[in-house]
Amino acid sequence: MTVPTLPHPTAPPEHPDGKLPEDRRHMLRRRFLTLLTIVLLVGVPAGYLVISAGQSRDSGIDKERESSASGLQDNWPSQMKRRVFEIPIPADAWHVAYYETSNWKTSRLYVQFTTTAAGLDAYLHDSGTSRAALTPGNVTVGSRDAEIVGWDFRPDRSWSGTSVSREKPRPTSDITVNMGDPAFPRVYVVSTTSP
Repeated sequence: MTVPTLPHPTAPPEHPDGKLPEDRRHMLRRRFLTLLTIVLLVGVPAGYLVISAGQSRDSGIDKERESSASGLQDNWPSQMKRRVFEIPIPADAWHVAYYETSNWKTSRLYVQFTTTAAGLDAYLHDSGTSRAALTPGNVTVGSRDAEIVGWDFRPDRSWSGTSVSREKPRPTSDITVNMGDPAFPRVYVVSTTSP
């Protein structure tokens, strides 16, 4: 008598590389990770370049506007300019305006502002001088510098002035103050630096 034989289960078909076929869930996960990797490798740097280009363009526009200005701009000079030219404008100052000129030999920053009596003292102290150094009737800003920005130092005003010399390459400052209202003095300063 012959014993019936049961069919043997067949092994799944083998792939040529010896791996089992990939199911749909694994395939979708692999494709998603591949897509995410491509987006991160290409999209993030591209986004950074777009943002950087926009900021660079805006900066260039600001610098172009600033360099094409001919006269005082009603605004505070940047913190960097104030540090470079050593003009410590008091925090409580108002009616602040500035203008910068620069060539291969000399750079000048012209600044004007109104402050309080205490603000003037703080400004003079931070500039390396004091109220005692202000000479009544002395206009230290030269006529050429005054003409560049349209300052008019008429003799009928109460002017006091001093100059602050610093060791090179630090700037020198010519400070003239309108003391017509001692409670709210108006400061005019030209800071000059030579590279």
